[in-house]
Amino acid sequence: MSRNEKLAPFLAGTVASITGSIATFGIAIAGLTAMGATSEQTATALFVLLIGYGVLSIGLSYWLKMPVSVVWSTPGAAFLASSAALDLEFNIAAGAFLVSSLLIVLTGVWPFLGNLVRKIPPAISAAMLAGVIFPFVLSIVHSAVDYPALIIPVVILWLLLNRFLTVWASPIAIGLGFFLIGTSSAVSEISQINFWPELAIVSPVFDLAAIVAIGIPLYLVTMASQNLPGLAIMSSLGYNLPTGKVFASTGTASAITAFFGGFGLNLAAITAALNADEGASKDPSRRWIASSFGGVVYILFAFFAAPFAAFVLAVPRELLLSLAGIALINTFAGSLRTAMEGQATRLAAVITFLIGAAGVTIFGIGGAFWALVAGVLVWLLGPRS
Repeated sequence: MSRNEKLAPFLAGTVASITGSIATFGIAIAGLTAMGATSEQTATALFVLLIGYGVLSIGLSYWLKMPVSVVWSTPGAAFLASSAALDLEFNIAAGAFLVSSLLIVLTGVWPFLGNLVRKIPPAISAAMLAGVIFPFVLSIVHSAVDYPALIIPVVILWLLLNRFLTVWASPIAIGLGFFLIGTSSAVSEISQINFWPELAIVSPVFDLAAIVAIGIPLYLVTMASQNLPGLAIMSSLGYNLPTGKVFASTGTASAITAFFGGFGLNLAAITAALNADEGASKDPSRRWIASSFGGVVYILFAFFAAPFAAFVLAVPRELLLSLAGIALINTFAGSLRTAMEGQATRLAAVITFLIGAAGVTIFGIGGAFWALVAGVLVWLLGPRS
């Protein structure tokens, strides 16, 4: 075996972890703060989530001898960020996170629930996700007008890299964005520079409205945009993951992180391919090393979570949302494509998208839930061909 072949899994795991983390840190922080988290709670949640999916990536990969990559749900975090209008207390949001995690566990031990989620047309799930992400993408335009020197260079760099170095486009462009913002006068005083977070424990409170508005949609977004695509990607690369073991493990770990403000751990989708294809190793039996080493990188990142969170929290929200939007452009485009593909589901998908993008709150329940309900009803009442 050549030296390059020996090093390939370690390089692939490092690349997957770096690209997956840098591009999504801001989205996760926006989601947590929208749910009412303080700076200490945000730093704690990031630290525990990174430790959690580092440990799970290592443990599941070693146990199953498959390249199992575990991350937080970026679309789920975007959904949380879009739900700021609910004005929840963080312990109530944590109760909803816990319910979402327990539903993942239930999916692992009771296959009927997973099969029920699969019955929702992919077009409607994709349209809901596109509606949730739309405000982020739109914020790029607003920020480019309000802060042209900070955002336009980032967009240009992202467009160039997306053409030639797609995997690195978002992390490098967002890194430039944070550099430009950090050296400008836009950043307010940074309140906290400690590397070790205070580990603020949260006591989850169960509130029916919050469970319906946050817990159930978060579960559906996580399943539809992370777990099910993750399984499909792994299957296409020759790895049939034992869904019961994986969902039970990730759901249980997610439930534990909820007591520290964590919003969930799940299978990676896009970055999963980096650890599971030939780039990680020509020998499929060695690719689990890539995801395992990626888990080590995540754990190392955890110790930088607190100072990075302190910096991001000092960034104006409009700029933070626009950087998150840049990271989500490809996800938004892919969701729109899936939503519009089928003639039989197109109208239902459009209705779903419009309600999700409107961000309405009815009876204390956010737009993502109503978008899904409306989309399914229109689909059920409409023609099947």
